[in-house]
Amino acid sequence: MNIAVVGLQWGDEGKGKIIDYLSEESDVIVRFQGGNNAGHTVVVEGKKFVFHLIPSGILRKQKICVIGNGVVIDPAVLIGEIEFLKKAGVEVTPDNLKISFLSHVIMPYHKIIDSLREKIRDQKIGTTKRGIGPCYADKVYRCGIRMIDLLTPKVFSTKLRDNLREKNLLFEKVYKIKGFPFKEIFDEYSYYATVLKPYCCDLVDFFYRERKKKFLFEGAQGTLLDVDFGTYPFVTSSNTVFTNLFVGSGASSIKIDRVIGVSKAYTTRVGGGPFPTEVKDELSEYFQEKGKEIGATTQRVRRCGWLDLVILKRAVLLNNVTELAVTKLDVLDGLKKIKYCVRYQRVEEQPSYYYFGDLSGVKPVYEEINGWFTPTSEIRDYRHLPDLAKNYIEIIEKALGRKVKLISIGERREAIIKKLS
Repeated sequence: MNIAVVGLQWGDEGKGKIIDYLSEESDVIVRFQGGNNAGHTVVVEGKKFVFHLIPSGILRKQKICVIGNGVVIDPAVLIGEIEFLKKAGVEVTPDNLKISFLSHVIMPYHKIIDSLREKIRDQKIGTTKRGIGPCYADKVYRCGIRMIDLLTPKVFSTKLRDNLREKNLLFEKVYKIKGFPFKEIFDEYSYYATVLKPYCCDLVDFFYRERKKKFLFEGAQGTLLDVDFGTYPFVTSSNTVFTNLFVGSGASSIKIDRVIGVSKAYTTRVGGGPFPTEVKDELSEYFQEKGKEIGATTQRVRRCGWLDLVILKRAVLLNNVTELAVTKLDVLDGLKKIKYCVRYQRVEEQPSYYYFGDLSGVKPVYEEINGWFTPTSEIRDYRHLPDLAKNYIEIIEKALGRKVKLISIGERREAIIKKLS
């Protein structure tokens, strides 16, 4: 069966671990959007691996990992990730890592633009300043540089000169800073091209040839960060929803059998933007400390709050989710009361359909249950979970109309419960 895994919240749902678990039964693992502003963390035999661009399935032998055309690539980060994995004893070769010729490349000027725009705007997005947004913008402006361009020196030279002619005017006339030199960038990125060339290929042809294998598609970020359907403008610069996997990979020949939506047992988000169920007292500190809520990529502390069933219903609908995975259930161990949002109350006069265009004008309405005090991190059988924990899972299932099939209860690879019914 072919599976897609998507985040149902504002990212950081723990998709990396779920993908690592599912990759054992898959042949090809595909990343189809985002850049190195996203991170997947997997802990194997006590060693932590943080992935920014390469699918975490690379940790399993005899798997093929794919970086699709919908991903924007910082070559230095990707090469660093490859080198780190090789030093850790993980095999990374052109046979098990494929990169789309059509992926766009993050250039040095993208990072500077990202930072400068955030400084001068009144509305701070909370960008990671890694150049992701400006790179996607150049893609749409039709002046982007792709992996295939890097591999042809004459083409790369022409496109880089053309971009610097425009970008340097922007830096010098608008931002009043020095522009970028051509040769320095050309030499640096030509080196990157030499290193990455063996991994690059035509993915459309690859997917068609390998279509009988088992595929696993991994989304980065989460549904509420989708550039169209998220809490705009406090979103990422790509489409994070399930349907973008076909555009972001070229895998139209692959039929998807299961769409697994991943949610934490509570809610977090990074950066600016509305967050209806956010808590700002000592409970937030509790979630941050016990849940280790610090970004794997950005090292930014995440904002925390109660589970929001309203946004989860929306995300299930948008992604055509067939089943659920709930992560970090163990973080709730020991809480006397556990709240969850069941609906919104309008604070301002606005139509209900405007909720997901903003979310800043709503107030959460909660229900609550008693918490459980039995530690769950060592439990591996759903039947052995505390009754109140099982009750919480069943509340989620009933509210969303989907079954929870996987429950994560810790960082380690083996700390997962497969729920059979």
